Parts: sequence; C-alpha cells; structure tokens
Amino acid sequence: MRIIWRIVKKTAKYKGPLALAYLAVVGVTLFSLLVPRMLGSAIDTVIQSGDRGQLVMLAVGILAVSMARGVFAFGQQYLGEAIGQWVAYDLRNEFYDHLQRMSFAFHDKEQTGNLMSKATADVEGIRMFIQAGLIRAVHMVFLVVGVGAAMAMLNWRLALMSLLFAPFVVWSTGRTMLKLRREWLTVQNELGHMTTVLQENLSGQRVVKAFAAEEHERQRFNYRAKQVTDHSYRAVVYQAANTSIVTIYHLGVTVFILWAGGRLVISGELTAGGLAQFIFYLGLLAQPIRMASFVINSFSRAVSSGQRLFSTLDAASPVKEKPDAIGLPRVKGHIQFENVSFTYDTLAPVLKNITLEAKPTQVIALVGAPGSGKSTLVHLLPRFYDATGGRITLDGIDVRDVTLASLRANIGTVQQDVFLFTTTIRENIAYGKVDATQEEIEQAARIAYLHDFILTLPDGYDTWVGERGITLSGGQRQRLAIARTVLLDPPILILDDSTSSVDTETEHIIRLALAEVMKGRTTFVIAHRLSTVKNADLIVVMKDGEIVQQGTHQELLSTPGPYAEVYELQLHPQEAVLAAGHGGHAAFGGNGAMAGAEVQPMAKRGQP
Repeated sequence: MRIIWRIVKKTAKYKGPLALAYLAVVGVTLFSLLVPRMLGSAIDTVIQSGDRGQLVMLAVGILAVSMARGVFAFGQQYLGEAIGQWVAYDLRNEFYDHLQRMSFAFHDKEQTGNLMSKATADVEGIRMFIQAGLIRAVHMVFLVVGVGAAMAMLNWRLALMSLLFAPFVVWSTGRTMLKLRREWLTVQNELGHMTTVLQENLSGQRVVKAFAAEEHERQRFNYRAKQVTDHSYRAVVYQAANTSIVTIYHLGVTVFILWAGGRLVISGELTAGGLAQFIFYLGLLAQPIRMASFVINSFSRAVSSGQRLFSTLDAASPVKEKPDAIGLPRVKGHIQFENVSFTYDTLAPVLKNITLEAKPTQVIALVGAPGSGKSTLVHLLPRFYDATGGRITLDGIDVRDVTLASLRANIGTVQQDVFLFTTTIRENIAYGKVDATQEEIEQAARIAYLHDFILTLPDGYDTWVGERGITLSGGQRQRLAIARTVLLDPPILILDDSTSSVDTETEHIIRLALAEVMKGRTTFVIAHRLSTVKNADLIVVMKDGEIVQQGTHQELLSTPGPYAEVYELQLHPQEAVLAAGHGGHAAFGGNGAMAGAEVQPMAKRGQP
C-alpha cells in the first residue's frame, strides 16, 4: 500500500480536477441508481392503472436521467484520463531530471534499456491505474454500496440472498490480485531486459554485421520477447479466469433471485415492478463485477510499476552537492590531489593515496597500463565520482564545497569515445553553449582544424550527422569534440586518450588542434603513446592505482623504471629509423609528431 499511497500523493497535486472527477463519479452513481427505480415504477404504473400519459412522462424522465448520466460519465472519463496524463508527464520529467543528477557510479550499474522501460512502460502502468484504480474503482465502490442499499430497501431477504456467494468472490479476487502483482513485476523486469537487448543491438549494428551475428542476436531477442509474452499471457489468463468466476456468480445469483422473487410476487409480498427493479439493480451490479478484474489488474500493475520506478527515484547519487555549496568563479587552474584514494563499492582500491600538484597552465601527462587508474583520477576532478579518501582542491577550494555546475563549467573534457547527438554540426559544437553566435562557433571549429572540412559539406554547419556521429570519421568526431570544448573556453582541460584510435596523419592534425586549445590552460593528458606526452611539464607514471614515477621526459629517461622501458619499446626504435631514413625532414614536432608543414595542406582539405 505504500507504493499506492505515493501514487495517490502524486495525483493529489491536481486537487481541483480530482474533486471534479469524484463529483462526476457521484453524479454517475446517483443517476445510474435512479434508472432501475423509474423502470420499476413504470411497470407498476402500467399494471395498476394503464395510464399511458403517465407512462410517457416516466419514459421522458428515464431518457432525461440517462442523458444526465451520460454527461457525468463523460466528465468522469475525461477528467480521469487528463489527470492520468498529467501525472505521467510529471513522473517522466521527474525520472528524467533525476537521471541527469545521478553520477557515473549510478549509470555504471544500470542498463540503459531497463531505464528506458521504466520511463515508458512503468509510467504507463501508473497512468492506467489513475483512471481505472483511483477513479473508476471509487465509482464501483459507490455503485456497489448504492445498489446494495437500494436492494435492501426493496426486500432485505432477497438482498441477503444475493450476497450468499460474495465471500467466495472476495477470496478469489484477492488471490488473483496477488498472482497478478507477481506476474506484472516479472513482465516489467523482462520488458526492461528486452529493451536492453534491442538498444544494444541497434547501437551495435556494425559489430553485429561484422561478426555475422544476426542469428545469435535474433535468438537473444526472441528469448526475452518470449518471456514478456509468456508472463503477460499468464496475467491475462488469471484476469480472465477471475472475470469468468464473478460473471458466473452474477448469473447464478440472478437466476436464484428471479426464482425466489417470483415466489414473493405470487404471494403478494413484492410487486412485479419491485422484482423488476431488483433484477435491474442486479444488472447494474454486473458492471462493477465485470470491471473488478480490470481494476485489480490495474492495481497489481501499478504496484509492480511503482516499485520499479520509485526504486530509481529513491536512489541517491553517490555524488551530492552540499546545501551550502558556493558558486565557483573562473579559476586560475591550480589543482592539488592530497592523499586521494578511490574505491568502487567494496572492490579493491582503484587509487591509493595519490598526491599530485598541477600549477596554472601546466601540462600534466598521465601514462600507464590500462587499468592503472589514469581515467579514474581525472574523473574525480569534475566529480563524476567522489574520492573515498583525501581531497582535491582547485585554487585552494575543496571541489566538494562548490556547486557541480560551476565546477564543471571550469573543466573541459575531450574523451576518447566521442558522443555526438543526432542533430546538426552547429548544434553539436554549441551543445555546451546553446546561445553561441555563428562567429564563436566558426572560431572554435577553426581552432579544432574542422572549419575547412565543414565548408566542403553540402549544408555546411547545418549538415546533420548520423546517430552518434556515425557519418563522420573518427578524426572528424574528435575534432568536433575539441571544438565543442573550445567554445566553453574552460581554464582546465582533460584530454582522455584523444588520439589513440586514429591514424598517424589524423593524430597529427588532432595534436595541432589540441596544441591550440591547451595554450594558457591547466591540462591533463591521458595517453598510451609516449609520443603525445614528451613535451609535458610533468609526466606521471601510474601502476595499480599508485604513482610510481613522475618528472619531465628527460628526467624519466635518465632514471631506470617503467617509463624508460616503455620508451625503449615505443619511441626509440621509431626515432632511430626515421632519423636514418629521412634525416632532418623526419624531425618530430613539439608533441612528437611530424612537422606541421608536411600535413597542413591535408588539414585544409578537411581530411580526417
């Protein structure tokens, strides 16, 4: 009942429409109860007096009452549906807003398809309950109570007889409700799994095609779809079985009342019109009896849907903003990691007592094997995760003491896996600054060495990119991400292995763009290739979540250790070969790439 009560509180927000809906319920119930009484009176009038005029008046009255009932029924249906849609709208927005506030740690555990299912199917289950459960169920209760009272006033013995099998129906209905609740919870969970499979399949179509895995994916989806179908089928069977039971009960009671009431009419204890009223009231009682299974189904589905939806809404983000958090102005970029440690849940520590200082405008390179903690370390700075030990300060201020928005406004991130939205190039570049002028957007694109390429496109900056930027090459996506970051003009920059997945020529163009972006900014560069970090002010070598070496390129080469070992494997052979084969023309630029003059014309042609 706790979940139902929460839904009721969400609905109570619309007090005015809800009050009108219940007023319509009262009107429908009263006018529904009047019709059998007037029909019974009409029958007695014909038998006793045969007055046709009076009969016509009763017929007109019945017609007017029926029309009034129709008006109130329309109001009940319209208002119930409207309130349901409003609450669904509120829940979807609340759910979406809540997801935006959740940190990486939450999204690391959740499946995208399951969250999508909660935002759609589970919200829809609650919407249906508001119409069928909160409003129609009240109508059914009023109708049952009103019909029971009217039948008791006609003949209390017949009224008691009509309730002879009611305990059995109540027991059957309660049992069915428990079964439906279990089945609908399973259906909603399986629907989440199915949506996840579908989302992964559509996002990974290129991988599916490359490995000819269509049949495997079809079987995965069919299995989940069959689970949804099977459990939905069981729920429908339970609902139909209960409907059949209560229908049989109603028909049996009607036959029994017709027999017993007929005997009372013959003995003169009840008029023919009175018996007709009783039968009409039983017919009126058939409506809530038939709808009982539907209402029970809506209650069961609302409980299971609410259980899933509220579990996400109640989840607290591991990264929380303090109530008294201050707004952070534009910083100089002095960053200090003081004995910082981090652990994912109860797993082994990912970072152990990291102490590191980055002075304003310095370039800090983080190198190390995959899993050494490089990305995790820089993710702590904008508080994508919170350190579990120690603290991080920015210009002397603890990052946990400032608002998340002001903190992240000072930090620009260019990630290895670039995500682009299905919209125009212009809107993708201006994603973090939607009010940017065309001049600002173009200037950011020029700095990222992307402007000339964009001009070669048929629609220029208004060209639409495919889902996740699939119509652009990897290098073009990286440069667009750089332009997006440049537009924000952050004093701190994080470059997360931005050149590891592109060819050498594209890598050089990206480095040229990054060199422009890094000017005057405190920059963290994560790289597996040492060629990208040679000229960094400080190179930090990480292993198993710890700093094992730090210094400049030359300092680390002169000291035996991991950096010198990797250098011997990666760069030394390349430099020797290039020096022997090309002489001075093979010299490396500041970032360890070939001289910019050799590829600059290619960049102007907009090649990736």
